[in-house]
Amino acid sequence: MYVIVGLLRGLARRRRLWLALLAGIAVSVAVAAVLAARPPVHPQSGPSASMTSTSATPQATDAAAVVPPPPQPAPVLAPGEPKTSNYGTLAEAAARAIYTWDARSQTYSEVYERLRSWWSVLPDGSNPLTVMAQEFQATGVTAASFSSLSGTHAYRTASVSKAACDGQLAQVQQNPAPWDGLHVCTFTLKVAEHQTGGTNSYTTPVSVMVNCPPAATAPVDRCAMVGFYASASRIVY
Repeated sequence: MYVIVGLLRGLARRRRLWLALLAGIAVSVAVAAVLAARPPVHPQSGPSASMTSTSATPQATDAAAVVPPPPQPAPVLAPGEPKTSNYGTLAEAAARAIYTWDARSQTYSEVYERLRSWWSVLPDGSNPLTVMAQEFQATGVTAASFSSLSGTHAYRTASVSKAACDGQLAQVQQNPAPWDGLHVCTFTLKVAEHQTGGTNSYTTPVSVMVNCPPAATAPVDRCAMVGFYASASRIVY
């Protein structure tokens, strides 16, 4: 349970370091601009000195020019991912997607890549894809097991039977999110695994983290999934 709490605290510490780094860069750029804007001193030693100072002025101007970074392209939506600024809507859709696959028409790599495309890595790298790989295996699917499922025409479906988000979760009350726009929802899913020999039905929890505006690290017009937890020790209650 406390792994996700540690992650949230880590995000807060790293975010402060990130902002401090950006502030230092901004100060350096401002100092460089002020120094470059000072008028050059022309020595009174004759034409040759005047020519030297004149030729140096364009170089100083060029060095002081600040080229803005090119605009970043808007993140592309993953297959089946809704474009919404409602964190609950995205979190619920992600929860169902995490436990849904069809071995009759998909390979393990396709299932994994589909879910990976939902996962938005934060700028500070505090939610690496290695975590996603671990939690995906915690849903009961591995490359070895999936290859055997294709022979039984297996597929899995999931629906939400219960949901709790943010302040409804005791652990979030004790350790609030480090910034506005970061949300956590825990769902109880009804899962059905269908095979040639029959259907196996069960319930299981999954926690989903979603980053939304006004968070600076979120897309400007929608929410993005930044993590999920299927391991029993990491579910947020």
